[in-house]
Amino acid sequence: MERWERINAAAPEEAREQLRICCGSSAWVDRMIGRRPFSSRDAARAAAREEWFALGPTDWLEAFAHHPRIGENRSPAGHVAQDFSPASAASALSAREQAGVTAAGDDIKQALAEGNREYEQRFGHIYLVCASGKSAEELLAILRARLRNDPATELRVAADEHARICDLRLAADVARQP
Repeated sequence: MERWERINAAAPEEAREQLRICCGSSAWVDRMIGRRPFSSRDAARAAAREEWFALGPTDWLEAFAHHPRIGENRSPAGHVAQDFSPASAASALSAREQAGVTAAGDDIKQALAEGNREYEQRFGHIYLVCASGKSAEELLAILRARLRNDPATELRVAADEHARICDLRLAADVARQP
């Protein structure tokens, strides 16, 4: 069963938990609850994107804080994959999505950690990228390129990346993922 199907079938609180796995914005979760039931995977994904981009920077930053930094397993807000909460389930998904970092050498991991710090100092939020299928080297190159953006452009780029992450999580097969 895909996550969107589970969201449709669930009682409101369980649906909220499933949605929080996709996105840490409280406003987005509320808006998606109001859009249930979804007629199809595509309808759920379209609604998710529409509701995400109807939000503003404050809501986006709330969602970003629920993601771990690239190369880490704990979000800046302290969410970690050690229990069965939506936050820990999202962290577990992040770990899978960042699998390309696991095999990286220490030099690349160190460069990512330094890049994460520089990015956060420049933009005031974590470096957010849809990491699925990307190597650590690719993630580092993307980070370095994005450091050249101005803050307004980068916030929009990060929001676009979050929309991609949410899309993957919303369509996820729940039997294979938290």
